[in-house]
Amino acid sequence: MRFQTQLEPAVLIRRYKRFLADCRLADGRDVVAHVANPGAMSGLAEPGMRVWLEPNDDPKKKLDWGWRVVELAGGARVCVDTGLTNRVVRDAIEAGALRFEGYDTLRAEVAYGEKSRVDFLLTGPAGRLWLEVKSVSLSRQAGLAEFPDTATARGARHLAELAGCVARGDRAMLLYVVMRDDCDQMALAADLDPTYARGAHMAARQGVESCAYGTVIDTGGVTLGERLPLGLAFPPEQS
Repeated sequence: MRFQTQLEPAVLIRRYKRFLADCRLADGRDVVAHVANPGAMSGLAEPGMRVWLEPNDDPKKKLDWGWRVVELAGGARVCVDTGLTNRVVRDAIEAGALRFEGYDTLRAEVAYGEKSRVDFLLTGPAGRLWLEVKSVSLSRQAGLAEFPDTATARGARHLAELAGCVARGDRAMLLYVVMRDDCDQMALAADLDPTYARGAHMAARQGVESCAYGTVIDTGGVTLGERLPLGLAFPPEQS
């Protein structure tokens, strides 16, 4: 997945109203950037952090800048735009970097469950595979990515709906994409959302598959990286 235009460096002044950020460009100009991330962004939105913004001249967009990447101390990069994760996955599937044997047709945003749309539906001789993609950006321990970064009722609903697909004879999968380049494993943040963690544990027992992949991030774009170890077990004392 390549950014449409070259990113420009800036310094974060503040993030506010979830979807807005004041930033200072290298030439000293202060601009407002759109933040395509509804999550808590813990550790990723501190004033003074180095960020990378994408300029645009689309008259349909209210803001001229979009916040895409934050650079952490030490040089690690995190893509904070959750809307790009599906593009990363789609590009990987279409390029053959992410393969699902027995499926040759890919459709996006297909209605399923109750008033929901799955990110991707793959079909072919193997049947149907319902693929839900989750963008992962939280890390509270070196090398370990976690999901979610805040309570997500929508995510819990998706787990139940994927389990329903399996019950009807289809295949269903949760694909966690770690949108940061400093983690080599992933686990559930059960302390932040025990309901989701419990739901993921139950969905796995009901046949919903799960996997996690890392990413390679630079100022030109984001590409899917290697598969990462994924821990889904719910803490025994809370299960």
